[in-house]
Amino acid sequence: MNLAMQIGLGFFLGVAIAAAAWKAGALSGSGAAAAALSGGLIFGLGGLDWAALLLTFFISSSLLSRAFGRRKAALNEKFSKGHQRDWGQVLANGGLGAGLVILAAIDQEHGLWWAAFIGSMAAVNADTWATELGVLSPTPPRLVTTGAPVERGTSGGVSLLGSFASLAGAGLIGLAAALVRPEDGVGLALAAAIGGGMLGSLVDSLLGATLQAIYFCPSCQKETERHPRHTCGTLTTQLRGLAWLNNDWVNFLCALSGAGGAALIWWIIR
Repeated sequence: MNLAMQIGLGFFLGVAIAAAAWKAGALSGSGAAAAALSGGLIFGLGGLDWAALLLTFFISSSLLSRAFGRRKAALNEKFSKGHQRDWGQVLANGGLGAGLVILAAIDQEHGLWWAAFIGSMAAVNADTWATELGVLSPTPPRLVTTGAPVERGTSGGVSLLGSFASLAGAGLIGLAAALVRPEDGVGLALAAAIGGGMLGSLVDSLLGATLQAIYFCPSCQKETERHPRHTCGTLTTQLRGLAWLNNDWVNFLCALSGAGGAALIWWIIR
């Protein structure tokens, strides 16, 4: 198959999967458009290897969101957005991967682009699994910077269950990478995925506890990521953090950290 046909098929699959996800309620209209674009690039330029990792992340995280949606309903007022991903969330999680596949297509001599992709997908999967499963922890989370107990769903809060979920989410990406490229070895794929994934998840928690924009609802007397209005409809006021650093940017920096960490581990071991 020549490159033009592969890219065309990739975008066809990207549109088809995005449309199915939109119909299932996993993506908003803008999220479906962004997923079709980023997914089309990854499928078309990266082929089966890259597509497998993206689909592993998207399918596993979407299933978790739907499986525990009811148990998380009481915490929705904490999060900036619901389980239906919009264009910002899609690009925050997959935009870096689309950029990496373009670089890999231009520079085919360096496998570090593949390693970075493993790390970025492992990081966003680890973070998503920690968010989806960590809120189910029987014990309250603790702020990653001080260790102080915080409410469930608080940005920067970590728990033992959430940490294990991060490890499992990153490990799943590593196993998928080893399956589609067995010549790299299971050990290397897992090391890159787990190392990059846990680093990205840690960066996400640190940013959530320090620099991420957090707001306050004067009506509910609660902290939230939602702005300009809380779920009750009240206007929220900024409590701390940088106004531009919303959850989408935090997720992107999580992916970027994971990509860098995995590439470094890959370079050292190889």
